[in-house]
Amino acid sequence: MKKSLKQAEETAEIEKLEDALEAEQAKSKEYLDRLKYLQADFENYRKRVEKESQEVTQRSNEKLIASLLDVLDDLEEAIKTGKTTDNANALLEGVEMVYKKLYTILEREGLTKLEATGKPFDPNIHEILVKVPTKDHTEGTVIEEARKGFMLKGKIIRPTVVKIACKEEEKKNE
Repeated sequence: MKKSLKQAEETAEIEKLEDALEAEQAKSKEYLDRLKYLQADFENYRKRVEKESQEVTQRSNEKLIASLLDVLDDLEEAIKTGKTTDNANALLEGVEMVYKKLYTILEREGLTKLEATGKPFDPNIHEILVKVPTKDHTEGTVIEEARKGFMLKGKIIRPTVVKIACKEEEKKNE
């Protein structure tokens, strides 16, 4: 009888543990299902954000290109005028107006010109084209811009190519 009572208690304990195990397995399955749904939701969110980002970029590009089409029209007109007129000043004035219009559009988009002449050489925004021996300028000073540099919204997109001053004897040693 003792054995049978002990067996009954053990059987009850086993059943209790099996019930607890089933409950934990059900919780585990529920958590796994939730995780799968969250992963799917996150993947859908990521794809939606990526698509929206591409659409914003495309709309921005369309806006810029639409602005540049006016400049293109003005350049075509300048070319026609250049072919039919002998007045070089009128043509020059027209091209200057187109240049100003283009530069204004680019400034609106965040473009700024890097000023270099007369300033110390800075390797972060300048590229050296040539060192010019001189006594008129301090060594390392930019004396001429060979190509203008530009910054877009605080980021250098094209460094300025410059000629810098150096000591006369430095040039002889090179």
